Amino acid sequence: MEKIKKETAIITGASSGIGWAVSRKLCELGYEVFGLGRDFSKVQFADEGFHPIVCDVLETEQLCACVKQISSQCQVRILVNNAGVGYYGLHEELSPKKIKELVRTNLEVPMILTQQLLRHLKKNGGYVINISSVTANESNPHGCAYGATKAGLASFSRSLFDEARKYGVKVMAISPDMTKTNFYRHADFREGDEIESYLLPEEVAAAVEFMISQREGMVVSDLTLKPQIHRIKRK
Repeated sequence: MEKIKKETAIITGASSGIGWAVSRKLCELGYEVFGLGRDFSKVQFADEGFHPIVCDVLETEQLCACVKQISSQCQVRILVNNAGVGYYGLHEELSPKKIKELVRTNLEVPMILTQQLLRHLKKNGGYVINISSVTANESNPHGCAYGATKAGLASFSRSLFDEARKYGVKVMAISPDMTKTNFYRHADFREGDEIESYLLPEEVAAAVEFMISQREGMVVSDLTLKPQIHRIKRK
């Protein structure tokens, strides 16, 4: 890979939903975007500034090698920790495998990626944007483990902001409510039929643009997005 001089963003879970929308938005804003995902066969994006990278974020060695190569050739300015998984139901009915996947995907991976890139982000006055959830600050019956991982991610964001702010790093958390994506494929519910009952991935991407567009010295550290109506439908 040739050395890239443009400011660069790395986004996980970039092959669909929120990650895909954020990738397109950052390309529009002039960033070189490296999108990590498992399968890009169902999406098409002609912008030459977007680089899809097939990567299983749970393969830690592969993940670290990937971001090390990118950071050695690029000026990494933005990390968006977006990849996530959700399993719902009574906690006693979750398998250990699913609990492990929740914790690793939603919390371990963002912490590892941030650790790997933090020195570069300090040098470049960069951004860490964690896609959390409204569940981080709520009680979550039938989603105890998922809510716990998002609460952990929100706590990590707050603490890292205070740790890294003096170095010029902006650490931010966006907490969307129900968004119209395929995220709820493992659940027995989905968003409501009315457009007022869900968010769109492009609206979360617009929130990312808003957060990185503030003047140097002012940080929007937490942003919650909610639809006007709270409504879900059983499948």
